[in-house]
Amino acid sequence: MDDLTGKNVIVTGASKGIGAATAQAMVAAGANVIAHYGGDKAGAAAATQGKATLIQADFTDMSAVDAFWNHAKAAANGRIDVLVNNAGIMRQTGGIGDPIEEWDSVWDEAIAVNVSAPARLMRHAVRDWLDTGEKGAIIGIGSWVSTRGTSNPGAIAYAASKAAISAATKTVARNYAAQGILAYVIAPGVVGTQMSVASAEKTGGVDAVTATLPMGEWVPPSDIAETAVFLASGRARHLTGATIDLNGAAYIR
Repeated sequence: MDDLTGKNVIVTGASKGIGAATAQAMVAAGANVIAHYGGDKAGAAAATQGKATLIQADFTDMSAVDAFWNHAKAAANGRIDVLVNNAGIMRQTGGIGDPIEEWDSVWDEAIAVNVSAPARLMRHAVRDWLDTGEKGAIIGIGSWVSTRGTSNPGAIAYAASKAAISAATKTVARNYAAQGILAYVIAPGVVGTQMSVASAEKTGGVDAVTATLPMGEWVPPSDIAETAVFLASGRARHLTGATIDLNGAAYIR
């Protein structure tokens, strides 16, 4: 495993699923992890086994996002090396066929949590690195739905929001590479998380979704986590700007 000793790493949405696996892997690699959670502190604590700084923040509130960044920097003695933008929300309703009030509510929440909050953290990180002349890396946890759309009509806001933050991350990669600021997007397919199970229930069930996958299994969160650790190591500088597909050959482009 890559050695991240001495690196200060933020992982958002560290309570469950991909975020929990990533925070756990970062801790195992020796990083000083600042683990964000929304409401499930116990989940974040379990994932990091008491070896991370846990900070709560409501990512629908941009002032809370700003406060989270300041607290994270303080916990890291003023220097963040890697930002893993993982926190996200995927509602199963709010599609075209749903009431307009539900549509508006789901879209507002998706844009706030999946776009505005991670973009704001990215802005903080890049500005700090530019001010100090330090190098850093942003790892966005995206989704294959940002390029192929989603088969779940209720998740249209999720797909759109993931595409938006992916484009923002690539824009950072293109514009700040010369300053040593790297940015990547990991785009998983069907991952073994509760969020994916809930989505599968809207599109035929777990068995039906699994039957469409060439490997006959869902992507384990640990695959995404280990990829994030590799990117955080800085050993793939010229991969900056890339979208890294992790879907078991279910979507090849």
